Amino acid sequence: MQIRVINPNTTAAMTETIGATARRVAAPGTQIVACNPAAGPVSIESHFDEAVAAVGVLEEVRRGESERADAYVIACFGDPGLLAARELTRAPVIGIAEAAFHLATLIATRFSVVTTLGRTTIIAEHLLQQYGFAHHCRRVRAAEIPVLDLEHDPDAALRRIVEEGRRAKAEDGIGAIVLGCGGMADLTDTIAEAVGLPVVEGVTAAVKLAESLVSLRLQTSKYGDLDFPRPKTFTGPFCHFGA
Repeated sequence: MQIRVINPNTTAAMTETIGATARRVAAPGTQIVACNPAAGPVSIESHFDEAVAAVGVLEEVRRGESERADAYVIACFGDPGLLAARELTRAPVIGIAEAAFHLATLIATRFSVVTTLGRTTIIAEHLLQQYGFAHHCRRVRAAEIPVLDLEHDPDAALRRIVEEGRRAKAEDGIGAIVLGCGGMADLTDTIAEAVGLPVVEGVTAAVKLAESLVSLRLQTSKYGDLDFPRPKTFTGPFCHFGA
C-alpha cells in the first residue's frame, strides 16, 4: 500500500525527518511518500498558519489521488484541513493529533500533551474537546520552543521537552505523554527513556492506524457530510478546484 504523509508546512528538512520516522514503523510492503506543499508557512504555530496550510494539504491530497494513494496522514498536530481532506477521497485520512489521542487511551487512563508554544496549547485543547478525549487528558503543556527550533537547535529543544515531560510525570498523575508536534517525530524513544513513561507520537501512530484501515478495507464514508464536494465554479487562484 502507499501512504502519503503530508507535512503541512514547507520546511523540507522537517518533511524528511517525518518521512524517515514513518518508514521506520511502516510494515513491509508499505510505501511512504513524504511530501509538503510548495507554498505556505514554514512552520505552523497559529490558527492563521493552519488556515493557510490547509489549502496546501488539500493540494497534496488531490495529487495523491492522481497517484492512487491508499491512505493519507496529515503530519501537523493541529490536524489542519482534516475534514476537508476526507471529503476529497475515499481513502482513509488520519490526523496525527487524533491518532495520538486514540492510542494514548489504549495504554493509559490519563495522559498529558507536551507541545511547542503556549498559544498552541489552546488549539490542542480545542481538538481534545472536538474528538472527545478531553476527559482523558490531564493537561496540555508547552515547552515554549518555536517549531523550527526542532530543526535549528535540536539539543536545546529536546532538553526543554524532556524537562516538561518530567514535570508532567511528577505533577499530572498520568500514565503516558503525547508529543504535540510532527517535528518531534524522531524523538519518541529518547524522551520516553529520559522521562520514564510511554510516549505516543502522532506520525507513527497515524501510519499504523492508516495501515490498519487499509488492511480492513475501511474507507472514508461518502454518506453525509464527508461526501465529495458538490461541483461548482471556483475563481481566481482557486479556479483549478472547480468542476
